[in-house]
Amino acid sequence: MRICFIGEGEVYTAENTTTEQRWASWEKHGSKMAFLDGSPPERVCMPIVNHIQSLGGEVRLNTRIQKIELDGNGTVKNFLLTSGEVIEGDVYVFATPVDILKLLLPENWKEMLYFKRLEKLVGVPVINVHIWFVRKLKNTYDHLLFSRSPLLSVYTDMSVTCKDYHNPNQSMLELVFAPTEEWISRNDSEIIDATMKELAKLFPDEISADRSKAKIVKYHVVKTPRSVYKTVPNCEPCRPLQRSPIEGFYLAGDYTKQKYLASMEGAVLSGKLCAQAIIQDYELLVARPKGRLAEASIR
Repeated sequence: MRICFIGEGEVYTAENTTTEQRWASWEKHGSKMAFLDGSPPERVCMPIVNHIQSLGGEVRLNTRIQKIELDGNGTVKNFLLTSGEVIEGDVYVFATPVDILKLLLPENWKEMLYFKRLEKLVGVPVINVHIWFVRKLKNTYDHLLFSRSPLLSVYTDMSVTCKDYHNPNQSMLELVFAPTEEWISRNDSEIIDATMKELAKLFPDEISADRSKAKIVKYHVVKTPRSVYKTVPNCEPCRPLQRSPIEGFYLAGDYTKQKYLASMEGAVLSGKLCAQAIIQDYELLVARPKGRLAEASIR
């Protein structure tokens, strides 16, 4: 079965691949926190890419979708890419943030209650701050820490928690700067100044707002104008199931219906539920008039 999977700036197509993959049993260890021993592209994405390619699939990076083109019956005909290329599949999975999905929804679908409810789900801006210090901070731990600061929600010393950043002599703090509505448009130096003022309160013996104590070697500010959806009252009923009312069209993403809020755990679980929905619908999909489904090995 040929599955077209659209992520953020990525297209995955897989021919004759298994629909459901084996997932790690992480839920029973929910009280534990851990960090990757390297960068997410290398340690998370590449193993997935390698697995897809080993089964005859294809992964294209920096490939964006321009339009969802429909058949006369309102189902998906193909995905039109910004390059002008057309991607056809038997099953289509959309795994982008909710705001990108809303931008690309065909006009014919927008008034359907399933999609109309998405208007309530709106992504919020997020800022991540990475700061490398000239020396090792003493009061950091091998854990993700929740901050009492009104601007810094969580942070960690990556030189302690992550093997790839390990350094016995210097600390590298990674922080989530939030809420960010009034900060997303400000320049990086302003955000760093505000971060240092807050860190001076958290580490009064080691960090000062004027940077006279632990000095900064370098910093990096990552801004995401629309990230996870904002969890406001009455948004829960608006989260869609992974199986859409459009035959052969499925959704995955932390905003879709599953027991976690906007999170990586929720995104992973949504992918599992999406795969399960495709398996449950397999016979129906095989019987579709197009009749183009290849034999699929389902485990």
